[in-house]
Amino acid sequence: MASMMQPQIILLKEGTDTSQGRAQVVSNINACTAVGDTVRTTLGPRGMDKLIHDDKGGVTISNDGATIMRLLDIVHPAAKILVDIAKSQDSEVGDGTTTVVLLAAEFLKEAKPYIEDGVHPHSLIRSYRTAGNMAIQRVKELAVSIEGKSLEEKKTLLAKCAATTLSSKLIGGEKEFFASMVVDAVLAIGNDDRLNLIGIKKKTFSYAGFEQQPKKFLNPKILLLNIELELKSEKENAEIRLSDPLQYQSIVDAEWNIIYDKLDKCVKSGAKIVLSRLAIGDLATQYFADRDIFCAGRVTEEDLQRVAAATGGTVQTSVNNIIDEVLGSCEVFEEKQVGNERFNIFSGCPSGQTATIVLRGGTDQFIEEAERSLHDAIMIVRRALKNSTVVPGGGAIDMEISKYLRQHARTIAGKSQFFVNSFAKALEVIPRQLCDNAGFDATDALNKLRQKHASGEGANYGVDINTGGIADSFANFVWEPAVVKINAINAATEASCLILSVDETVKNPKSESAQGEAAAGAMAGRGGGAMRGRGGRGMRRR
Repeated sequence: MASMMQPQIILLKEGTDTSQGRAQVVSNINACTAVGDTVRTTLGPRGMDKLIHDDKGGVTISNDGATIMRLLDIVHPAAKILVDIAKSQDSEVGDGTTTVVLLAAEFLKEAKPYIEDGVHPHSLIRSYRTAGNMAIQRVKELAVSIEGKSLEEKKTLLAKCAATTLSSKLIGGEKEFFASMVVDAVLAIGNDDRLNLIGIKKKTFSYAGFEQQPKKFLNPKILLLNIELELKSEKENAEIRLSDPLQYQSIVDAEWNIIYDKLDKCVKSGAKIVLSRLAIGDLATQYFADRDIFCAGRVTEEDLQRVAAATGGTVQTSVNNIIDEVLGSCEVFEEKQVGNERFNIFSGCPSGQTATIVLRGGTDQFIEEAERSLHDAIMIVRRALKNSTVVPGGGAIDMEISKYLRQHARTIAGKSQFFVNSFAKALEVIPRQLCDNAGFDATDALNKLRQKHASGEGANYGVDINTGGIADSFANFVWEPAVVKINAINAATEASCLILSVDETVKNPKSESAQGEAAAGAMAGRGGGAMRGRGGRGMRRR
């Protein structure tokens, strides 16, 4: 009787939503599979584009996995993990963002039947981790080094990697042209790892007085500033007390003297080009134009830093004590008209480890997608240059790892054999999806690939998206850096293991209700105070 009278224990706040057990794991897997299905059709050279319309009316057309995942605004907590791995893949290696999401979703899809049959998630996680490590090791064994080649050979090989990346993008039709441009840009910045040294310009702006300024200089000194060169009006709450009206003119003169003093110091520094991150007003522009000095204000931070890196200058926050050491230099500076836009071109820079790509096109959406495509290609070339190992693309490396893991699974006694086999089967999603997206029979192509890889001579064979058959990806120059595949397998394995290890989701009650109560309490407090105030000011009762 005493045991029946025990009070109920309440751990969580009223209204807390909890879901746990096998059903919760399956629910998380379903959410991640749905995300994978969203980006599935964007994979490969024949991948489709997605048109995403945001709440502000902006329209984005893209087939870049990371861009789509970022714009989808996913709210499911488990599915958000896939967004994170897509972002990490994009920031680490630049390409393979769709691949990593697709692999993670497929690993979970293969694990789902085992979870429903009552297999403990940690048995799956253990096998998946082992299989993932073996897959990465196999990629390293199959990778081909491009180290020790001459510069021309290396440029050709890097261009092939860039072309493979660009083939699935909107600008895939001109991939050879863009690939060589990207390779030249990456090689121009040398060993410096900063991506912002490669600028992609889409549009420029005009500035007051530019017509009167010289447009070309030979061996000019360049002054880089981070200050405003214009008359500043006093703030609204400024107060000046004058005893004599004539004193007002001295205040006005002081303002003009300050700006003229700054301009004089810029001229005396010997600089022929003045660039500032902040505004350069009409007065300063005219002042410089009269003295044959070129100036431009509101230069973006990125552009200013790139000019500083190229010309050897230093950005100044004051015009006092400007010495020659902080001024940049170049052999030729000129302003060129490209279409309707004016571009300032610095040639023969002493440091020279920067590059700028000018993009022009029909619509904003096309230009933005072209910029995203070039970003991926630049990242790939940088990684290939740094890690200098490549693997065959077109699903060839995935099929070879799959075959290797299937063979290893036969040597395992126990349930792990099934789990490693499932991991191997999940890797086949890449060639299968490449066929589906190109409109070919995936089953037929996969059977041919399995047979070719099993023969021991077809390690480099992948999907030929032009014919629907199979072809030697390496011979056809369909290459990708080994680091892309290693990172994708590693991230997808970790993400799927993390999602499988979650068996309970606790959702706290909405904080809006708490905020509403607080607001109501505040209103009541203000109301009571007001009533009391009125009572105090009223007539005194007798």
